[in-house]
Amino acid sequence: MDNIFQNIGNKQTLSQKIERTIENAIREKKLAIGSKLPTEREMCESFGVSRTALREALRRLSARGLITIQKGSGMHVAEINIQDAINSLNLYYDLKFDKNLLSQFIEVRRLFEPEIAMLAARNRTEENIAELERNLREFETSDPDNTQLEADIDNKFHLTIVKSTSNPIMQITMEPIYSLLPRMRNYIYANIEGEKEHTLKSHKGIFIAIKEKNEAQAREIMTDHLIRTQHIYEQNLNLF
Repeated sequence: MDNIFQNIGNKQTLSQKIERTIENAIREKKLAIGSKLPTEREMCESFGVSRTALREALRRLSARGLITIQKGSGMHVAEINIQDAINSLNLYYDLKFDKNLLSQFIEVRRLFEPEIAMLAARNRTEENIAELERNLREFETSDPDNTQLEADIDNKFHLTIVKSTSNPIMQITMEPIYSLLPRMRNYIYANIEGEKEHTLKSHKGIFIAIKEKNEAQAREIMTDHLIRTQHIYEQNLNLF
C-alpha cells in the first residue's frame, strides 16, 4: 500500500485529489474489496495533508459507497453489489421522469425485451418457471379495483423474465426502468377497458414459450406485446 498513500502536493484541491487517488486504487484493485485502510493519522502523514482535507475526501468516498467507516473497526473498501447500481439509476430516473424519459423507456423496451425473452427461454430454471406461474395466478385473481396491485404484478412479471436470463447486466439495465412502470400501468389498467385481459393473455403466451424453451416464440410474442404497449402509451402520453 505504500505506493498508494504518497505525498500528493498542493496543486489541486487536496480533498479531491485524495478522493481520486483512493478511488483509482480501488478501481485498479490495488485496494481489494474488504481491505482495511490505514488510520487517519497514517494517511495524513503519507499524503502530507491535514486531517480536515483527508476527512472531507473520506466523507465523499463513504457517501458514494466506495468505503465504509465504522467507529471501533476503522475504514474498509466497500463491496459494491448489483442493488447499489440499480438504486443509483432508480434515483436518477425518478428525478428525471417526464414525457421524454417515458418515450425513451418505450424505445429501450422495444429494443431489448424481445431479446431478453429469448435469452430467458434459453437459460430459465425451474425456480424461474415456478415464480412466473405464481405471478400469473396473482395477476389473474387480483382485485380489478386495485389497479396499483395489478401494475405491480405486471412489473414483477417482466422483472422475473430479466432475472431468468441469468445475466446480471440485463438486470442492472432493466430493473430501474421497470421501477417506474407501475405509475403508468396503474393509470392504464384503471382507464382502458380490457387491458388487463389482453396483458394476461400475452403474459401467458410468453410464459409458455419460456417454459418450453421456445426462444423464437418468446421473442415474437414479447415483440407483439410491446408494440401494443407502445401504441397505448403514445395515445395517452399527455396524461403522464
